[in-house]
Amino acid sequence: MQFEDLGLDKRLIKTMEHWGFDAPTDIQAAAIPVISAGKDLLASSKTGSGKTLAFLLPALQRVIRAKAFSRRDPRVVILAPTRELAKQVYGELRKLVAGTQYKAVLILGGENFNDQAKEFRKDPMFVVATPGRLADHLEHRHLNLDGLEMLILDEADRMLDLGFEPQLKAINAAAGHRRRQTLMFSATLDHQQVNDIAADMLNEPKRVAIGYVNEEHKDIEQRFYLCDHLDHKQALLDRVMDEEKYQQMMVFTATRADTDRLAKVFVEHGIKAVALSGDMSQSARNRIMNEFERGLHKVLVTTDVASRGLDISNVSHVVNFDMPKHAEEYVHRIGRTGRAGNKGTAISFVGPKDWNSFKNTEGFLDKTMTFATFEGLVGKFKGLAPKRKKTFAKKPTQEKKTRKPAAKKAAPKQRDKSFYKTVAVGEDVFMVKKKKPAAEE
Repeated sequence: MQFEDLGLDKRLIKTMEHWGFDAPTDIQAAAIPVISAGKDLLASSKTGSGKTLAFLLPALQRVIRAKAFSRRDPRVVILAPTRELAKQVYGELRKLVAGTQYKAVLILGGENFNDQAKEFRKDPMFVVATPGRLADHLEHRHLNLDGLEMLILDEADRMLDLGFEPQLKAINAAAGHRRRQTLMFSATLDHQQVNDIAADMLNEPKRVAIGYVNEEHKDIEQRFYLCDHLDHKQALLDRVMDEEKYQQMMVFTATRADTDRLAKVFVEHGIKAVALSGDMSQSARNRIMNEFERGLHKVLVTTDVASRGLDISNVSHVVNFDMPKHAEEYVHRIGRTGRAGNKGTAISFVGPKDWNSFKNTEGFLDKTMTFATFEGLVGKFKGLAPKRKKTFAKKPTQEKKTRKPAAKKAAPKQRDKSFYKTVAVGEDVFMVKKKKPAAEE
């Protein structure tokens, strides 16, 4: 199938050819006809499948060919769970609308609120935003969604996991007219909250599922190494840096402190590296991501803030210095490599504290993983035995002790009347002891 078979505008087809895309991906081929027909869509596909263009192309087609409901309200709103993913979607959209009269804005938390309000006064047709910040602008009446034609939720499962359900409901209520088309993309359709909110926001949606989020990525080699402690992990990472031939590398850690520490270690070894974490200002995060995308740094050390939305073809290696808490995040982390048909390598270190996360990931992928070793760096840790479930067996009931019948009280001794005599004193009668007879000589 070719892009022209999807009924796309010639200008969009020409753009795809210019970008070197000869044919649509599976998710694009399945989703674009449904969206172009005006149907609501609930879709899932694995990372790196071309999902972003699956909704951007038909969204732009609608703006090009259909008459606007309103001249002032945004026509398309795209929501993403993180600033990084929103930024990546906006970058793709900007390339599509370059040279056209269609204005797009990016609305993120952490940036100047008043400057964003001014952008809304310019009547943009496309708004790419994180849900929390867009809900804030709606509350301040900086924009109106009465004329919204298309609402797109990218990675809806992640938005719900991050607690954005109230904001999504507020945005849905602000654009609550029947003419609106809603598209919802999720890593999985087995997410109960996704299905619940889809029932509220989507109107008789078509369901499209391409592959599974836990499906093995054939372009990514996955290797796991057992390790004893933090110093052992550091030694393994040093060996990876010495022996692996990489273009660019992403190293994922569990804490911000480790991102700073590891980046410093790389720099001390003459490797251009930079740290990224969620507590940085948005401008600092944008600068670091931009520099990494331009190839100014060989290594990006980061928390899960960059596990989604980063699309850089030169990332040849991903290292999980710490295993992620949630198995789904493992898939998104390693999905930063092996993109656009390139081969990638994912290396994970598994210590005692990582063991439960590793077993959860193994179960999620439905695959038994084997462990690789580096000569001279084989540790003592071999994994943990599964925890035994506590059983609460009832104690054997003891037979009730039968009480022995109480001993009968001894009958009171009867007086021997032979030693007593009866004496009458008036009307009263007494018994008195008789005198003992004298002893015989």
